[in-house]
Amino acid sequence: MFSVINRLRAVLKKNLHPERYARDIGVTLGKGCRLIKVDFSTEPYLVTLGDHVSATQTRFETHDGAVWVFRDQFPEIDLVRPITVGNNVFIGYGSIILPGVTIGDNVVIGAGSVVARDIPSDCVAAGVPARVIKSITEYRDKVVPEGSPTKSLSDAEKRAYYLKKFRGR
Repeated sequence: MFSVINRLRAVLKKNLHPERYARDIGVTLGKGCRLIKVDFSTEPYLVTLGDHVSATQTRFETHDGAVWVFRDQFPEIDLVRPITVGNNVFIGYGSIILPGVTIGDNVVIGAGSVVARDIPSDCVAAGVPARVIKSITEYRDKVVPEGSPTKSLSDAEKRAYYLKKFRGR
């Protein structure tokens, strides 16, 4: 009974206070992070996220479970590596960050990416496996002119703005 209650508390904390939950399980987490439905594998204490990191439906996988095929020969084998994410990083929906990866500062990881190798600072990376596709400056120069000034609008104001913009009303 006690373990069921503890599991329910953990699930609630993970969903209601994901940054606090991450810290509680051992993740090193910088300031101003936003974690939405993020999962950590069995060694969360090996994950370091810098300041201003946003991740949605992301999996941080610190171990390579494929050593399973060698368990009969090497029953004690584990292949575990830390994950380090720099400052000012956006990790798109559904991405997987694999063991041993370092992601630099000022990086955008595209949705659904599998990050299997290090990603340098100041770039956009995407794909399976993730590869650098452009510089962060190129991305900024493309998206800023296409953006809309709606972040501080109320829901009703935002709805009216976008309906007018996209439906001509």
